[in-house]
Amino acid sequence: MRTSNHLIGLLNFLTFLLSIPILGGGIWLSSRASTADCLRFLQWPIIVIGASIMVVSLAGFAGSCYRNNFLMYLYLWAMFLIIAALVGFIIFAYVVTDKGSGRPVMNKVYREYNLNDYSGWLEQRVSSNSYWPKIRACIRDSKVCAKMRRTIGGVPETADLFYLRKLSPIQSGCCKPPTECGFEYVNETGWNPGVGLVGSNLDCNRWSNDQQQLCYDCDSCKAGVLASVKKSWRKVSVVNIIILIILVIVYVVACAAFRHNKRIDNDEPYGETRMEKEQPSRMHF
Repeated sequence: MRTSNHLIGLLNFLTFLLSIPILGGGIWLSSRASTADCLRFLQWPIIVIGASIMVVSLAGFAGSCYRNNFLMYLYLWAMFLIIAALVGFIIFAYVVTDKGSGRPVMNKVYREYNLNDYSGWLEQRVSSNSYWPKIRACIRDSKVCAKMRRTIGGVPETADLFYLRKLSPIQSGCCKPPTECGFEYVNETGWNPGVGLVGSNLDCNRWSNDQQQLCYDCDSCKAGVLASVKKSWRKVSVVNIIILIILVIVYVVACAAFRHNKRIDNDEPYGETRMEKEQPSRMHF
């Protein structure tokens, strides 16, 4: 009995430790939302799951230490619901970030992003009139475009050097016009219309050299935000999958230990069924 309680206590301590990287992933997404992704509602599910695992693990640890079967029973049910919620969140994260990726540009290292490559719930959420003004203001206030400026000897870097840079999705989509517009490079956030017709992309008319506007109203900016969110969520999802596998193993072992404790509490000899205990055979060999 004491060994089983120690095992359950150890498992709960392990799940408590596992809750830390889950909670850390949610906090990391929250910091990304403040500095880059600007989608503040996305990190809360994983923060809630991480905090729930932490609280439930402490309850299970207390139940094992004080041999409280009621707390252990609640712990097992709560952990089952948490595992189910984590599975659902991982599936949801992969589904809503399944489509869309950067398009390569000839003679340039950075990629460009097209809103038509994205669809579904997340794209509609980002593009909606209720959310995009807040996201746009967040991107502008984060100074992400101003931070991409570089000078060499007090002079802005040349176009050839700029084309060799690996820009983030938001930098590529929000801080410069699409390449197909045919704009001429002045500096990282300054572009002049080239000779001839401007491309048919509506973003070509949305671009402005006003540093408070740039391409913040462009579809390419919305696509850049979606690509940035996809990248962040995929990183967190990999960690969550690993933790989910460990949680399932811990849960199975905890269930076995809990059943073993109940057998001992019912005074059942190991390996002997309840029916054999109540109706023992008369002959034993």
